[in-house]
Amino acid sequence: MKTTADYSYIHALIAQGEHQQQDFKFEISDACKIARTLSAFANTDGGRLLIGVKDNGKISGIKSEEEIYMIEAAAQMYCLPQVEYEMATYLIEGKQVLLVTISESTRKPVYAKDENNKPMAYLRILDENILASPVHLCIWKQNSRPQGQMIEFTEQERQILKEFGQHEYLSLNQFCKIARISRKAAQNLLAKLIRFDIAETVFENHKFYFRLK
Repeated sequence: MKTTADYSYIHALIAQGEHQQQDFKFEISDACKIARTLSAFANTDGGRLLIGVKDNGKISGIKSEEEIYMIEAAAQMYCLPQVEYEMATYLIEGKQVLLVTISESTRKPVYAKDENNKPMAYLRILDENILASPVHLCIWKQNSRPQGQMIEFTEQERQILKEFGQHEYLSLNQFCKIARISRKAAQNLLAKLIRFDIAETVFENHKFYFRLK
């Protein structure tokens, strides 16, 4: 992997701070944990990891080649399916910064294995990696179907939408209650409404809610 000396490019990235498509890492010591970030970027809009950069933007540099292998292990062994990425190193102020670029996946969801080898899917919201909701999993499942899908508005669905519209937003459990349907049915219905641009997700206080658009 070629090392490039490009002060302006890396400093311009650092100046942006951490956001939905960028994360700073002082170091990487756990491939399992970094797989969550790869999953979140791949399931959302893609993004960049700047390794060897502290949260405050100060360049610390990577400690060894081991961190490169950690990224490879996270992407190939701890992510399902494997995450596509590109790596480049930059020599800044006599220190090496590792830039990892992750593309948005076309095969969602991308899962990250946890400490117990259990696959969990994440989303990137602002500068955080958030566990995807069951509704997001349903959206990805429905999107993966090759055939088109129709949503039928029976009298029951019309009544559900009417009651749904009377609330600013609802949690999944609250939606089940007002719709008087099972959790699985509620997840599938909300996923369809979101895919058809009738409803949307709201993330507040580290919880997902749903509302009509």
